[in-house]
Amino acid sequence: MRFELFMALRYLFSRRKQTFIYVISLMSIFGVALGVGALVVTLGVYNGFTTDIRDKILGVNAHALVMSFRPEALDNHAALVDVVRASRDVTGATPFLYTEVMLSAPGGAKGLVLRGIDPDSAGSVLTILSRMLEGGLDELKKDSMPPGIIVGKELARRLGLGLGSRVNLLSPSGEKSSTGFAPRIRPFKVAGVFQTGMFEYDNTLGFVTLPAARELLGLPAGRISGIELTVADLDKADHVAERLQQELGPPLYVRHWMEMNANLFAALKLEKIGMFLVLAMVVLIASFSIVTSLVMLVMEKTRDIAILMSMGATRGMIRRIFMLQGTIIGVVGTAFGYALGITLALLLKEYQFIKLPQGVYALDHLPVLLNPLDIAIVGGSAMLLAFLATIYPACQAARLQPAEALRYE
Repeated sequence: MRFELFMALRYLFSRRKQTFIYVISLMSIFGVALGVGALVVTLGVYNGFTTDIRDKILGVNAHALVMSFRPEALDNHAALVDVVRASRDVTGATPFLYTEVMLSAPGGAKGLVLRGIDPDSAGSVLTILSRMLEGGLDELKKDSMPPGIIVGKELARRLGLGLGSRVNLLSPSGEKSSTGFAPRIRPFKVAGVFQTGMFEYDNTLGFVTLPAARELLGLPAGRISGIELTVADLDKADHVAERLQQELGPPLYVRHWMEMNANLFAALKLEKIGMFLVLAMVVLIASFSIVTSLVMLVMEKTRDIAILMSMGATRGMIRRIFMLQGTIIGVVGTAFGYALGITLALLLKEYQFIKLPQGVYALDHLPVLLNPLDIAIVGGSAMLLAFLATIYPACQAARLQPAEALRYE
């Protein structure tokens, strides 16, 4: 064992007469542990919420969209879908048609965002369609009259809809009659009810087949709004979109989920940084306790330091002794903080003993997702603050003059 480490451990754990300093050191360790534990749990809950929101958004919307400045350029979409699917890192693709209509039912009327989909391929791209409360794609595929529609749970509850309920969709694109233009109205029956957990989607979104959507809007056969696709790695969706853009060329263009939801995730990222800085103050306060305990220790050990220096210890050795003391406090506190925070986070994840009001949040419990990078950053920041807290006391100890310290001994 090195001389500096031996002396640092001795000063830390062999303080029979300096009980007060020993207690301050313990409080410093507990402060670092509390700060690290709080950061680990808070960032774990934040990551859980962010991931849950992202999954809900991407359950309804694909990872990227292929669209066109000229709608007719997508009419031959069968061949284009095959090209997109064959692109590297693309795991699925399906055509879609997007519009806004009015839905009327015996329980009232509501504006609806209508998505025309291909039931055979949409299930592999839109994950929400594989987690239905009632009905599903199999009901939508049936060639029945009137055609089927899948609606959200909140919309079904608001209008009193269930499987088999009849509704009317009113298209803004009118059809010419003897009295002028009248709204195009078509009957549908409810073929399924989905739930995303996000009120905006569950209350305003509906799915029908592509032929039914074209017939409602009076569009020519083959007309679509674009192609939705999924990628193998969500975090690389921007690179896949850029490569696909180069492959397809104009008038087609590709947008990815990071771009379409940039404001939301930028706000969430800013909140994460804010939470980290606020909770890091706990570790910073603990580092002030480290400064206090080391300054008091230097004052208490003035005679010992002078004796060590008169026996040949260099100023660098004395400096390293006290820097090692503070570093040990930081390491031990960080280790205890990891144990506390990770254990609590895993218990929250496993037993979900903190419940949330379902009417307010999309979840009924706190979601937890531990990110190894976040944990490493928390630990590194705590140990860095503990190390910085040792610089002043260690330098003061190294400046002591042995003759002055021992003059009155």
